Amino acid sequence: MSNSTDLSTLTNKLTSNPSTWINSPLLSVTQITTSGLTLLFQTAQSMRTLVRTTGGDTRLQHKVLASVFYEASTRTSCSFQAAMMRLGGTFLHVDGGSSGNTSASKKGESLEDTIRCLECYTDITVLRHPMTGSVQKVALGGKTVKPVVNAGDGVGEHPTQALLDYFTIYDELGLALVAEDGTGFAMEEDGKNNHEGPLIVVMLGDLKHGRTVHSLAKLLARTSMKHELILRYCAPTSLEMPDHVKEYVKSCSNVKQEEFTDMKEAVQGANVLYVTRVQKERFENAADYEKVKVSIYA
Repeated sequence: MSNSTDLSTLTNKLTSNPSTWINSPLLSVTQITTSGLTLLFQTAQSMRTLVRTTGGDTRLQHKVLASVFYEASTRTSCSFQAAMMRLGGTFLHVDGGSSGNTSASKKGESLEDTIRCLECYTDITVLRHPMTGSVQKVALGGKTVKPVVNAGDGVGEHPTQALLDYFTIYDELGLALVAEDGTGFAMEEDGKNNHEGPLIVVMLGDLKHGRTVHSLAKLLARTSMKHELILRYCAPTSLEMPDHVKEYVKSCSNVKQEEFTDMKEAVQGANVLYVTRVQKERFENAADYEKVKVSIYA
C-alpha cells in the first residue's frame, strides 16, 4: 500500500469487473461506478436468495474479519458479523469505545498500531471511528496491507449503509440504472421494475452530522439512472446539509437539490422519506442540542 491518504486515487476504481474489488479498501461511495453498483446489487440479490434457501455456504471458510468499533453500533457491527458467519467465516470484535475493554487504546496504543496488530490474525478490517478521515488515514497511510472497510468515520461517510439504503430504494421502487457503456439494469423479480417519473428523495433531520445522508446523497447523485433525481433537504437551522456535499451533488448530472424548513411541504409527492436522528454526541454544548432535538418533527 502506498503511503498516500489521497482518496482521489481510488475514485471510480470499483467497477463491474470483480477483479477491481479484490484487496481494495472501501472508504467512500465515490469509488464505485454505476456498473460496480450493478455488480453489488446483483450479488446482494443472490446473497438474499442464498440465505432464504440454504442459510449460507462455506465460501469464506477459514477467513477472519476484524470488527473494530470505537463508536456504538448494533446493526452495522452485527450485519458484518452475521454475513461473515453465514458464509463460513468468523470474526474478532474489538470494542474501542471509552467503555470498552477489548482495545489497547486505553493504554495509549494508536489506531494504526491496533489495526496493524489485528492484521496478523485477520483477513479484512471493518472500522468505525469518531474522527472524520480516520479510516481513510488507516487504510491509505502505508502501514496496513489488508483491506479496510469504512463503517463510519465521524461526520464523514458511511458507504456501506448508503449501499444498503440505495439497494432498498432500488428494490422497493423498481429503479432502472444505466451503466457507463449504456447497458440498462433493473430489478427483475416480483415485477418491481415499474418506477416512472422522477425519483424524489427527502432527507430529514440532522443533515450536518449525519454521515449516512452524506454518503447516500453522493451515491444517488453520481449514479446513472433512467429517472431524474430530486434531493430535498429538510433540517433545523444550524443542521443543514454541508456545503461540500451540496457542491458534490451539484457537479453531477440529472439531479436537482431543494431545501425546505417545513416537513409537510418537503414530503409532497416524495417517493422516499429518509429520516435521521439529531446526533447528541456530535454537539459540544448540550444546550444547543436541546434547542433542536425535536424542532424538525414538531
